[in-house]
Amino acid sequence: MKFFPLAGALLIGAWMSAWADDGNPLSDPLKPLPEEKHFASLRQLSFGGINAEAYFSPDGKRLIFQAQREGDKADQVYALDVETGKTERLSRGDGRCTCAWYLADGRYLFSSTHHHGVEPPALPDRSKGYVWPLYATYDIFLADPKTGALTQLTDNDGYDAEATGSPDGKRIVFTSHREKGIWLYTMRLDGTDLRRVEHRWGYVGGPVYSPDGEWLVYRAYYPANEERSNHLASMLEERVLRPKGMDLEIYVARPDGSEERAVTKNGKINFAPAFHPDGKRIVYSSNLDAGHPGQYSLYLIGSDGQGMERVSFHGGFDGFPCFSPDGKRLAFISDRNSKPHELNVFVAEWKDP
Repeated sequence: MKFFPLAGALLIGAWMSAWADDGNPLSDPLKPLPEEKHFASLRQLSFGGINAEAYFSPDGKRLIFQAQREGDKADQVYALDVETGKTERLSRGDGRCTCAWYLADGRYLFSSTHHHGVEPPALPDRSKGYVWPLYATYDIFLADPKTGALTQLTDNDGYDAEATGSPDGKRIVFTSHREKGIWLYTMRLDGTDLRRVEHRWGYVGGPVYSPDGEWLVYRAYYPANEERSNHLASMLEERVLRPKGMDLEIYVARPDGSEERAVTKNGKINFAPAFHPDGKRIVYSSNLDAGHPGQYSLYLIGSDGQGMERVSFHGGFDGFPCFSPDGKRLAFISDRNSKPHELNVFVAEWKDP
């Protein structure tokens, strides 16, 4: 296994000085839909643009996410205060950023292309449908807001992103395009001890640890026949993914890849899974009950694949759910209460009916 050594830590006070963006005041509480029994209340925390992948800080007071706002050439890393809605940009503004995640000690991970140039990589041609690019220039960085240090953890000629941390703060897990496939890997926070999470060849991504660190939950597409395998291989060669026709299921496995099992088996697109703090349930997004293309709802299911229930009933997009550490709130991304082509950050007060 080829290992890409840790790049030197870069002191970059300008990155961590934070770009203030007070934005709009918090909205009045929104009324959840009658079927949304798990939502005691609902608030919108961002207003306008494309905001995605909002994840809680260890104390549950902040959310870190990616967004493209006025002045940004591409997605950058932002953080907001859950109580006030005050937002600040954490990244410098160069390149394209994605997949930010708070670690247990307050540092955070994100992927970026900034070290390859100020300009972001070009978006793919979507004239024939949705395409998700696997930018080869994405690498994973570790940022320390206290010291202003930015450490590059990967240096791979392939997509390295979707990194999240273990509960004990000792390791991270991420998705990488290397070794002729898309695989999950874990490594220490200094970039050493790279280990591949063993699983079948296919497309695997979005890994998140269980609260006790004993399991990983992720999405996976394992081609059922040679034709599908060849199609996936051609997409990886092109460094893009076209989700249409890919049945993405939710899986759990040990951090080394052992004891892998499917949690969903519905043949739809299921993605963005995350554990409830009780470690027994998983929240995720799916088009299982979609009435039209682009409709995704939130679902809850036992880690054993039992007791699935639908959580959100909005007629558009609800995705990227994440529980606060105490389980009292659920953050997610939605186009509800928004203008066309907008995605915003929402937080619901969670209840178990």
